[in-house]
Amino acid sequence: MMSPHWTKPLNWNLTRHLLPRFTELSESRPWRKQLLMRSQLLDQAGHWIHSLKHLWRSSNLANKIVGLKSMAAHRSGLEIDPSVSKVDAEDGLRKELATRRPLRITNKNLFDYIFIHSLEIAVEFHLPMQIHTGFGDRELGLRHCTPFHLRAVLEDKRFVKCQIVLLNASYPFSREGSYLASVYSQVYLDFGFAFPKLSVQGITSSLKELLERAPIKKVMFSTDGYAFPETYYLGAKWARDVVYRVLSAACEDGDLTIQEAIEAVEDIFRRNALHLYKLNVFHEKTTSIDDNTISSSSCLGKDDVILVRMVWNDASGQHRCRALPAERFYGIARNKGVGLGIAAVGFTSFRDAPAVGTNLTCAGEEIRLVADMSTLLRIPWSRNEEMVMVDMLTGSGEASEYCPRNALRKVTKVLLDEFNVTVKAGFENEFYLLRKSFSEGHEHWVPYDNSSYCSTSAFDGASFMLKEAHSCLKAAGIVVEQMHAEGGNGQFEIALKYVLCTLAADNQIYAREIIKSIARKHGVIATFLPKPDLNELGSGCHVHLSLWKNDQNVFMGSNKYNYHGMSNTGERFLAGVYHHLPSILAFTAPHPHSYDRIQPNTFTGAYLCWGKENREAPLRTSCPPGVPPDFVSNFEIRSFDGCANPHLGLAAIVNAGIDGLRRGLKLPPPTELNPADCASHERLPHDLLGSVEALAADKIFHELMGDKLVTSVIAMRKVITTSRHALQYTVFICS
Repeated sequence: MMSPHWTKPLNWNLTRHLLPRFTELSESRPWRKQLLMRSQLLDQAGHWIHSLKHLWRSSNLANKIVGLKSMAAHRSGLEIDPSVSKVDAEDGLRKELATRRPLRITNKNLFDYIFIHSLEIAVEFHLPMQIHTGFGDRELGLRHCTPFHLRAVLEDKRFVKCQIVLLNASYPFSREGSYLASVYSQVYLDFGFAFPKLSVQGITSSLKELLERAPIKKVMFSTDGYAFPETYYLGAKWARDVVYRVLSAACEDGDLTIQEAIEAVEDIFRRNALHLYKLNVFHEKTTSIDDNTISSSSCLGKDDVILVRMVWNDASGQHRCRALPAERFYGIARNKGVGLGIAAVGFTSFRDAPAVGTNLTCAGEEIRLVADMSTLLRIPWSRNEEMVMVDMLTGSGEASEYCPRNALRKVTKVLLDEFNVTVKAGFENEFYLLRKSFSEGHEHWVPYDNSSYCSTSAFDGASFMLKEAHSCLKAAGIVVEQMHAEGGNGQFEIALKYVLCTLAADNQIYAREIIKSIARKHGVIATFLPKPDLNELGSGCHVHLSLWKNDQNVFMGSNKYNYHGMSNTGERFLAGVYHHLPSILAFTAPHPHSYDRIQPNTFTGAYLCWGKENREAPLRTSCPPGVPPDFVSNFEIRSFDGCANPHLGLAAIVNAGIDGLRRGLKLPPPTELNPADCASHERLPHDLLGSVEALAADKIFHELMGDKLVTSVIAMRKVITTSRHALQYTVFICS
C-alpha cells in the first residue's frame, strides 16, 4: 500500500540479492535448473529476514509505504504461533524446496515466522498491518480463517501497539471481527471485500454485525476492486447504498441521531483511513456551505461560469429552466433570449401538453424567454453555474399576457399609479424533510424526525442543512428572519424578510430552489406539498403584506383613522381581499392537495372571516413587536401554499385589494373566536373546483391580470381536478 504522494515503483535492484525469488520457481523450467535455484535459496534463507529488516532501517523505505498486508489466512490459516522459531521456519522451507512441483508456499511454520517478523517491522516503523480474514482461497478450510485465531498474536506483548486491520469484513465471521475490535484497542475493521461479492442482503447483514460492537472510529471501507474498473465503481456505489440503509435504520431505531449518522459516514468513508494510515491528503470540504465558502465563490470571475440556468415558474406552479453554456448565454441569449413554444405555458404539472380550454396549441406563436439580469445569481451549491429569472416576451418584444412576472408588475403599477401605494411581502415557508428508509425490502420516504413544534432536538438534527440553506439564501441576497421546527414530524419553517412584492415573488422561487437543492445534496427530500400526509399538519407559505407610501406604512392606523388598528387605506385594501378570497384561492391554493390542508381547527383558515391575531382565520392582522398594541402593521394570508406560483398569487391579492380601494369596500367585524364554532361564518370552497368556479364568475381578475392568462389558469385548474394522474405527479411541483 503506497502513500499517494509516492507513486514510483520500488527500486528492487537494491533488494534482489536479499529476497528469495519465489516467482521464478513457479515458472516452467527444466527440473535440474529448479533444483539448483532451490539449493541457492536454501543457502540464503538463514540471513534473509535479518537482511530485510536491515534494508528497512538503512533506507527511507518506511517513509514511502503506509502499511503492510498479509495473505496468511489464505495460505496457512490464522492460527499464528507467535513463538515459532527460526529453526522451525528453516525446516519448513526445506520441506517446501524438497517437493517436486512448482513452488507455492503453504508450510505453516514458514508462514508464521515471516508473519511474526513482518509484525515486528510494522511495530518498529509504526505501520498498520492489514490481514485478510474470512473467505478467500478455496484451497484452505474456512474454519482456519476466523479472526478469533489471532487472539494469541493480539495478546502478545510485542504487538499490543501494532495496529491490525481485519479485511473482508471478516465475512462470514463479521460478528467475531466486531467483537475483537471492541475489546482489543489495536484492532480495526475494513469491510471492502464484501463488495461486490455478496448480495445486498448479505452486505447489509455483514455491516450490521460489524457495527454491533465495533466503535465506528475503527470501521473503514475500501472497494478492494481488481482487474476491471467496474469493480471499483460498483464497490463504491453499493457501499454507499448499504451504509445508508444500515445507518438510517439505526436512526429510526433511536441508536443514532441524524447528525451522528452523518459523522459516522465521514468516519467510515474518509476520516478513519486518513488517520490510521497517516495520509496527508488534501480534502476539499464539500459537505456543507458556509458564509466563508459563499464569499470566496462569489468572487470568482465570469470566466469560470460553465452553465447559466434560465428559470421561470409557470401557471401550474412548476419550476422550470433552460440551461445554456455560458458563452452562448452571454454571447446571444442574454439579450435575445431563447424560444419557447406558446403551448408550453399551458402545460400542467403532470402532463406536458396544454390543458383543454387554454386555447393554446403547438401551432401558436413562439414566446421568447429573456433574462432579467437584475436577478442574476451565482448558484451557491453548484460551483460554475448561475441562474437568472426570465420574462416571457412576444416575438415583437412586448410582454406576453401569459407571463406571471408581468401580471404582478401590471397590477402593482396600477396600484402605484392610482393610489401611490406599493406592497411589501414576506413569505413564511413551511416544508417537510423526508429521509429514505428501507422496510421489508422496499424503499420508503419517512419524516426526518419525530419531534414537536419548536423542538431543539429537531432543529439540532437538521441544523447542518438549515445553516447551509441560510448561507445560500444570504448569498442570494435573501434575508432570513427566523427558522424553527414546525408542528409536523420532520416539518420546518424558514421565514423571509418582507421586501417589495415583485422582489418577494422572485425570492420565493429562489428560496424553494435553494432549500430543495441543499436537502437533495444531503440525500433528503424537502417537500412544500400542502398535505404530504393526511395524518400530519399541512404546510403553507403564509405571506404577510403591508402597504407603503413615501416610505411610510399606510396599512397601519393613526390617530385620525383607526379601524381595529388599520388605516382607511388598509381597511379598504383588506376588504377587497376578503371579498374576493374564494377566487384568490384558485391562485394561492392551486392543487387538490391544498384543500386537504385548508380544514377547520388546523390553523389554515377554512372559513371566510378575518381577525386580529386569530390564526384560525384565513386573513389575520398582525401586531409584531415594536408596534403599539392598538395598531396593526400588516396582514397575513394563511391560505397560500407551496404549490402556488408566487407571482400569480400576489398578483391576485393586489388585484383584489385594488378593487377594494376603488369601491371603498368595508370589512365586517373581526372574528375573535374559532370560526368553526360560529355558525354565521361561510365556509371557504371545500375543493379546488369550488375556487375555480368562484374565479370564473369573478371578472375583476380578467381586467387587470389579463383575460388570456386567467382563462388558461381556470382551464389548467379544471383539468387537475378531474385527472387521476394529478396527485401522483404532485411531487414534481413541490419536492
